[in-house]
Amino acid sequence: MATEFVARGADLELVGIRKEFPGFTAIEDLDLHIPAGEFFALLGPSGCGKTTTLRLVAGLDEPTKGKILIGGKDVTATKAYQRPVNTVFQSYALFPHMSVLENVAFGLKQRKIDDPMTKAQASLDLVELGHLALRRPAQLSGGQQQRVALARALVNRPSLLLLDEPLGALDLKLRRQMQIELKAIQMEVGLTFLHVTHDQEEAMDMADTVAVMNKGRIEQMGAPEKLYDRPKTVFVSKFLGQSNLFVGKVEEENASSISINVAGNKITVPKDRAEKHKGMIALGVRPEKAFFHEEKPKLGAGHNLIGPGEIIDIRFTGVSNQYLIEIPNVGNVTVFAQNVGKSPVTELGAKVWVSWKIEHTFGLADLPTNVGNETITESITVQ
Repeated sequence: MATEFVARGADLELVGIRKEFPGFTAIEDLDLHIPAGEFFALLGPSGCGKTTTLRLVAGLDEPTKGKILIGGKDVTATKAYQRPVNTVFQSYALFPHMSVLENVAFGLKQRKIDDPMTKAQASLDLVELGHLALRRPAQLSGGQQQRVALARALVNRPSLLLLDEPLGALDLKLRRQMQIELKAIQMEVGLTFLHVTHDQEEAMDMADTVAVMNKGRIEQMGAPEKLYDRPKTVFVSKFLGQSNLFVGKVEEENASSISINVAGNKITVPKDRAEKHKGMIALGVRPEKAFFHEEKPKLGAGHNLIGPGEIIDIRFTGVSNQYLIEIPNVGNVTVFAQNVGKSPVTELGAKVWVSWKIEHTFGLADLPTNVGNETITESITVQ
């Protein structure tokens, strides 16, 4: 890759940001700091406020209150074109009558930057499209057009690059390829990337830090592995993959763990993996961390065991079989069994017990909204 575009990213800080529209509040008192040179993902469902946040940073909207600082400089009142920021949108917005090279050089020419064509060529070389400089956008694939849009943003040498669902229009295989390329380019150029997306896999694949946003607030923020392994709220546990949730009252406690009783099944969580230690709490486990057994197993003290239950659904997804197990007075539990050539059980109606290591249990700060008693289990899929 070209080294001419190695640059220094700037940190981004949002202080007490609030954005109100007639009739509703899109962002509520948001505080956020993104270190320079980081690939940061703002993840959440439609309407959570993530795109509004990006537009505020870009200068396309003004906050109702609060401050925006880029590289320590307050840019809250600065016009969009005066900010050291560029945005890559899902729609490539390339000029069809211009060559690829002319598209990339267009902004430089408008600003009367010296030697725009050489700089544009270097930017195309960075995204490995230098050999297609003379083609028109219509002659390129979707992935190539997206890289041209990226080159056009990078050629301006912004301190902060904003990515608004940039891969949403691509097919799955191309999207995965672009995820790898985007991350490699970000590491090469050293810029700060703020990536807005609703795609959980995309965020976790590329970002150094992920912030999960819901209803104008950040519910949880951290490294992707930590968020997945240790969600703190029902929303985060549901939005990042699938979770089996069990609700009950804390009935046992020792120095290192607490336990609830769910329809006669004791479920234990380490204290350092639980947000609450008293009263009604929700405990969870990821489906791929759970196992099922055709006979009641004899397990050590380090395991949770519930059942027996009945397999009521089996789905083959390629990398795994997904089993839905109905446990009386508990509910439905999902277990993923990795596809290694032989599944543990293949027939519907099989009687099984479900187990997992206590160290894989997590405890949440809130409860599922549909809880009606102490023995509700919630197994959730969010696409």
